[in-house]
Amino acid sequence: KSIRIGESCFMASNPNAGLMIDTIGFGKDPATFSMDSDGALYLMSYLPQIIDLLAGHLTGLGVGPEVPVVLLLARSASLVTAILGVLKAGGAYVPLDPAYPAERVRLIALDCRAPVVVTSRELADKLPPIPSAVVHIQDLGQGHAARPAVPPLPDRAAYIIYTSGSTGIPKGVVIEHRQVTRLFQTTQEAYGFGEEDVWTLFHSYAFDFSVWEIWGALLYGGRLVVVPWEVSRAPEDFYRLLCAEKVTVLNQTPSAFGQLIRAEGALGADPA
Repeated sequence: KSIRIGESCFMASNPNAGLMIDTIGFGKDPATFSMDSDGALYLMSYLPQIIDLLAGHLTGLGVGPEVPVVLLLARSASLVTAILGVLKAGGAYVPLDPAYPAERVRLIALDCRAPVVVTSRELADKLPPIPSAVVHIQDLGQGHAARPAVPPLPDRAAYIIYTSGSTGIPKGVVIEHRQVTRLFQTTQEAYGFGEEDVWTLFHSYAFDFSVWEIWGALLYGGRLVVVPWEVSRAPEDFYRLLCAEKVTVLNQTPSAFGQLIRAEGALGADPA
C-alpha cells in the first residue's frame, strides 16, 4: 500500500529562496490527510506542528547549522517529517537505510560525529553502540517547540550522503541548500513542474537521487507517493501503483523502465 504525503499538502511559497525549508508552505486544504506506515492518520494542518516539535527537540539537543543528524527510518510519512524537522533545526540530515549492515551504520554515525540519531522504536535494535542521543520519532510529546536560534544560510550543509565505499572507506559528500534549490530553478523551464504533479519516492533516501524525488514534490506543492520497498522490487505491483496513483513524474534506470514496459505488456493499460 502506498503512503501518500497528502494531496497538495506542501505548497511552493518561494521557489527562488536559497534555503530548502523556506521554499515550502503547508496545505490549502486542512482536511487533507496523510497516512503513515502504521496506519495512523494525521491532519495535514497539524504536520507543521510535528515538524516544529521535532526541530525544537533537536535544537535542545545541540543541533544547529552544520550539525549532522543521522536518520535511520523506514519508508514512511515520518521519514519526510524527520527530514523537514532536521532542516528546520538548521542541521544537516545523514540518511541511513535500515538495510545497511550494522558496521556501515556505525562507521557513518561515528565519522560524521552526529550528536543525535532519529529513528523509530522498531528500528532501534539496528543501532550499534554509538555515543549519540537517540530520538524515537513516535515518542515526541505534545507542547510548544522553540524555533532555532541560529537559522542556516544557503551555503550551509543540508544533507550528507555517503559513498558506497566500494573502493575503500565510505566518504561523506556534503550538499548545501543552495545547490538543491538551484537544481530545481535551472530545470523548471524544461519540465514545468507544478502542484498537479504526482511524484514517487522509489529510490532509497540514502541514495542521492531521492533528493530529486522528495523535493520535486515538496518544492512545487505536488503529491509524493512513497513506494513500499516490496512493491519497488515487483514490477507488476509497481506498475499497478503508478496507474492507481496517476503518477506524472517517474524516475527510473533504463533497465527498470524495461521491466515496467514488460509489466504493461502483461497487464495492459488499465491493470485495475
